[in-house]
Amino acid sequence: NPTPFPEGLWSGQSKDRNVATPRDYYFALAHTVRDHLVGRWIRTQQYYYEKDPKRIYYLSLEFYMGRTLQNTMINLGLQNACDEAIYQLGLDMEELEEIEEDAGLGNGGLGRLAACFLDSMATLGLAAYGYGIRYEYGIFNQKIRDGWQVRAEACGSRLSPAQPKPQGHSPLVWRPLEPELVVLALPYDTPVPGYMNNTVNTMRLWSARAPNDFNLRDFNVGDYIQAVLDRNLAENISRVLYPNDNFFEGKELRLKQEYFVVAATLQDIIRRFKASKFGSTESVRTVFDSFPDQVAIQLNDTHPAMAIPELMRIFVDIEKLPWNKAWDITKRTFAYTNHTVLPEALERWPVDLVEKLLPRHLQIIYEINQRHLDHIAFLFPNDVDRLRRMSLIEEGGTKRINMAHLCIVGSHAVNGVAKIHSEIVKTQVFEDFAALEPEKFQNKTNGITPRRWLLLCNPGLAELIAEKIGEDYVRDLSQLTKLHKFVDDDLFIREVAKVKQENKVKFAQYLEKEYKVKINPSSMFDVHVKRIHEYKRQLMNCLHIVTMYNRKPPRTPRGQAAPGYHMAKMIIKLINAVAHVVNNDPVVGSKLKVIFLENYRVSLAEKVIPATDLSEQISTAGTEASGTGNMKFMLNGALTIGTMDGANVEMAEEAGEENLFIFGMRVEDVTELDKEGYHAQEYYNRLPELKQAIDQIRSGFFSPKEPDLFKDVVNMLFHHDRFKVFADYEAYVKCQEKVSELYLNSKAWTKMVIRNIAAAGKFSSDRTIKEYARDIWHVEPSDLKIPPPNEPRDAGEDKTPNGTAA
Repeated sequence: NPTPFPEGLWSGQSKDRNVATPRDYYFALAHTVRDHLVGRWIRTQQYYYEKDPKRIYYLSLEFYMGRTLQNTMINLGLQNACDEAIYQLGLDMEELEEIEEDAGLGNGGLGRLAACFLDSMATLGLAAYGYGIRYEYGIFNQKIRDGWQVRAEACGSRLSPAQPKPQGHSPLVWRPLEPELVVLALPYDTPVPGYMNNTVNTMRLWSARAPNDFNLRDFNVGDYIQAVLDRNLAENISRVLYPNDNFFEGKELRLKQEYFVVAATLQDIIRRFKASKFGSTESVRTVFDSFPDQVAIQLNDTHPAMAIPELMRIFVDIEKLPWNKAWDITKRTFAYTNHTVLPEALERWPVDLVEKLLPRHLQIIYEINQRHLDHIAFLFPNDVDRLRRMSLIEEGGTKRINMAHLCIVGSHAVNGVAKIHSEIVKTQVFEDFAALEPEKFQNKTNGITPRRWLLLCNPGLAELIAEKIGEDYVRDLSQLTKLHKFVDDDLFIREVAKVKQENKVKFAQYLEKEYKVKINPSSMFDVHVKRIHEYKRQLMNCLHIVTMYNRKPPRTPRGQAAPGYHMAKMIIKLINAVAHVVNNDPVVGSKLKVIFLENYRVSLAEKVIPATDLSEQISTAGTEASGTGNMKFMLNGALTIGTMDGANVEMAEEAGEENLFIFGMRVEDVTELDKEGYHAQEYYNRLPELKQAIDQIRSGFFSPKEPDLFKDVVNMLFHHDRFKVFADYEAYVKCQEKVSELYLNSKAWTKMVIRNIAAAGKFSSDRTIKEYARDIWHVEPSDLKIPPPNEPRDAGEDKTPNGTAA
């Protein structure tokens, strides 16, 4: 029932100021939770200020955080109390949580990984900071109109009550060599709570602002107009997230963004390093010898690579360190994570553009390169080809800076994100560098946070597991192996199946409400969640749907394409065209449904993943670096159909290959096929069902009003398919038949599900971060529990430090 609401918190949604709306209650709940959060946040930062531990800085151009309210309640141990309070008020907690918008400051896996890592770093008690950009417009809201992807408004950095306003200390100033462009970097801080340990770390996102200090009297009218226009030049820097995933777009604004974030961040890092240690007579650190012992900077892909020449510029030009000393400190400070082996995704900035924007940095990069090549020439005399391959500057045509090479040369550690990916990085992509410094190259298999991807999104399964093995698995996911002893427990099998069915019914209700689509919750939910990209092979999934349709269980492909990516847009249109025919077929429509869910995002993933029966991980072997969606599905009781690619390899290792549906070419098979030559026509001629499906797409069966609509897709599959869809088609279809057969035996299916959940422990981001901490950052995780704000700190720690703890 509507009730009067206290003065000052009314949101204006209701016409009657004395009546509270659900939005008002959401804000009241969010502010209540924030009060519990902020006290712990202040305590944590004071603790770091006093103890002066080594700080970890995670630099990323993307942080795909999703919603924060429920995650905060879980990590602070407040969820039960809040649930009870909301229930007592006669309100629906889920309805209130739906009011919060996703913070969509990322495109997909890379940004979501950064978010999971922040959660794990706080949970492990590391003094860690996430640094990125507070985009005004994050990932676009995807709309599908008549089967085509169209862009709606972007979703991004609108602040929820759990995300405090900008911090109070002086903004940092970015001054490139062109004196006419001065940009203020304004920090916006978001608290990142660890799980039940009272640690609250900080994600600091920079917003670009123009300075307000130009004096109108100093300008004639023309200069005034230009001065105002220049404000936009500055503020455009943090305006929008580039919606590209696994594709390099060498735009000037993107380079400005990349330099903006590293320039502001390094000033902040050095300010914090120089600040006096609490209780010390030393007012400021002026010697940088201990810098790598106090500071670790992780570069999340090459996007923040300009941090390397920027730190050198600060050390050499401002702090007046000799080059060799500055370079030694820089290398010991930085580490680089590689996220892709696709050549079109590797950043290569044109030298002309860098010279125009960052002339001093180009000089520094040239100097780094010269010294690097001198060393190579000394080790390998007269090997000109090796010098060319290992240079930071690529000659021929447009001269470009290879940012991955810069990262490798300027870091003390380089890691891939799954065993197979790290091996490809060492033996193929950066073979010369790995031969030179093999000890520098490591593997750190990705992980996901079990707090969001089990407790938050699948409470029924989380409780069921806790009943069997206790609650400690939330902080130590390896304890899931204890579930192996319940694989043959009939009661547990029934309970696991019941939780899955409840999740499916709930998701079916959501689909009916939001999409006006009815699906049968007893049918198999076969889900393909990916960014739309040729290498992820949504087309192969689509061909299988056509094959099943032609053979006279629901399948739900979904994903987003970068708006400028023509083939991805055509794939989306094809999936929707096939869906239209299949879903409206009077015979097939009741048995097979194809649904393309628009605007896939973190909060939608939290609904889809717990309801999924079969997870599609069907990239061409050797193309997917790791994947983390595959891990989320495994943890939530979905079985995987996939190739031996990315982290699938390790999932098969952990669970046993017989407990996944593995099909298709391995990396060595793909290499062999490349040598022989891949001829799509041969598969088309040999496989009647493939021929029928392709002929239908080509003839306009799925697009009768525009028979030639998909000619580009068909042409690509025959003549330009780097990812060899036809080569794996037959194996994929046969593997899907095995899936369908097992699904009919509910008990056998659920037993395989339990084996997968029991084997998912390795894929916690806590394990990943422990490995980074031990092998790369050289810090120890802490299980210390900082006292909560309502308890006094001990006498020795009860002084408030001078200066900021930020």
